[in-house]
Amino acid sequence: MAWFIPRWRRREPSSSKPSAGRARTVARRALFGIALLLILDLVYIAVLKPDWDTLATGRCPKSLPIEDYERARQGNRKLARLRWQPVGLSQMSKRLQQAVVAAEDARFHQHAGVDFAALGDAIAYAKEKGEVGFGASTISQQTIKNLVVGDSRTPWRKWHEMILALWMEQNLSKQRILSLYLNVAELGEGIYGAEAAAQAYWRVSANDLSESQAIEMAATLPSPKKHNPLTRTETFLRRVEKIRGHMNQFGWLDN
Repeated sequence: MAWFIPRWRRREPSSSKPSAGRARTVARRALFGIALLLILDLVYIAVLKPDWDTLATGRCPKSLPIEDYERARQGNRKLARLRWQPVGLSQMSKRLQQAVVAAEDARFHQHAGVDFAALGDAIAYAKEKGEVGFGASTISQQTIKNLVVGDSRTPWRKWHEMILALWMEQNLSKQRILSLYLNVAELGEGIYGAEAAAQAYWRVSANDLSESQAIEMAATLPSPKKHNPLTRTETFLRRVEKIRGHMNQFGWLDN
């Protein structure tokens, strides 16, 4: 019985629900923590960003994958030699430029670095199917990934890629961004950029690619080591026809 328990040992029953004041304190601390993380991350992005003026007008820099490949080849000479020969966009065929846009980023000339419509479609697909079926990475985002952010699997990478792509579009022209992308994109084992790929696969310059060759180069982009103009896998050939269909819809093919 309670009256037998000494007063100093009695305990008031504790409430399982936190007080309103405590809940507000927890919420404030959580918001403060989130705000601090965002501020620190924005500082990191500001440090990470390249010199836009140099990137806009200077020589095309080596991409992070190219630098990684060079280091890998130093330790393994069995790897194919590096092929990379950056050229200006005026030295790449118009059909190649169109094929790559049709294949990788159909709204490249309309969006400001991030295609939010495609991003929404990708999220809706993932929710419906319970899996990631396709990405929504723009040419601008891929350029940032190749030159600045890298291909890390951290949850922050995509966020950094998007912010920097939006920032880049405020400082570089669409033509310059496309030129950078076409000069550093991986297009085969040790092959980077359109000029090197044109020479490796067809022994012609990127400016002299035929319509079919341009489409095949664009079809190489998703997995260049496995599906390319030499392997001619079923996946590669299906992608060629898909790109050809897109270009036909856009009125970009010679008829």
